[in-house]
Amino acid sequence: MLICRRIFSKALLHHHHHHHRHFTQAAAALLQDHELPPLTYLEDLPKPDPKHAETILAVPRAASGKNISAKERKAGRVPAIVFEQEDGQHGGNKRLISVNNNQIKKLVSHCGRSFFLSRLFDLEVRAGLGSEEVVEKVRVLPRLLVLEAAGVEDCDDCEGDGDDVGYAAVNKAEAHYQLGMLHMHAGKDTVLNVTFIRAPPHALLKVEVPLVFIGDDVCPGLRKGAYFNVIKRKVKYLCPADIIPPYIEVDLSELDVGQKLVMGDLKVHPALKLMGLNEEPVCKIMGSRVSEQQKKAK
Repeated sequence: MLICRRIFSKALLHHHHHHHRHFTQAAAALLQDHELPPLTYLEDLPKPDPKHAETILAVPRAASGKNISAKERKAGRVPAIVFEQEDGQHGGNKRLISVNNNQIKKLVSHCGRSFFLSRLFDLEVRAGLGSEEVVEKVRVLPRLLVLEAAGVEDCDDCEGDGDDVGYAAVNKAEAHYQLGMLHMHAGKDTVLNVTFIRAPPHALLKVEVPLVFIGDDVCPGLRKGAYFNVIKRKVKYLCPADIIPPYIEVDLSELDVGQKLVMGDLKVHPALKLMGLNEEPVCKIMGSRVSEQQKKAK
């Protein structure tokens, strides 16, 4: 689900600590009328690494179908689809394009799969192969990476899960796109299909942000021989498109045996909204096996 947002200063910060609020169409339209400057990343929180900034090149694709998709892949291209905002969950106003397989594979390899899915890239659609004419230049967010060998022939025009689509039209000159689904062939890491969903810059996007655990070298519990139990490796947030975090750091430096961190403990930008319960556990320092054996011996 994507909701156009205009943050009324304190309103969003207050709402961050409460349940998700559903905007009516009238409210969404009202919000669109109030242009505010984009949000920025906070200094003490992770931000995208500029060394991974790259423009993804694409060209229009004339038609869809299994045979055409097979030819595209054989030529080193990946069949892709761009959906318009209106009626996106039903595939409204879709546009067929192709992207370069080697470029996508390289980006996934350099960033790592989870981190590739939580960062924005530029997408440049050119008039054709070898053409310098730019049809459109936008931003993209990779959202879902699927490693699946079975059913490959049927995913030529995958339309995503409908969870983040169906929103109002936006200014195309400033439009972002959300990469709704990206299929890869298991074992080969061959990209099979990509689906883009239009996402305006002033929008809230559901994003599964990867967690990076730090401070394990000084963690009191681990230094005593306890075990580190990872319960979650990604956490879903409703993120403003301007400040999608590439990852979230989870600090273990003060955890002792038996202690845990919950989703409400995670340090994120106040404009992010947790799509879950604050008390849901993220990780825990478990008692050591040696101590358990000693207890049984007694």
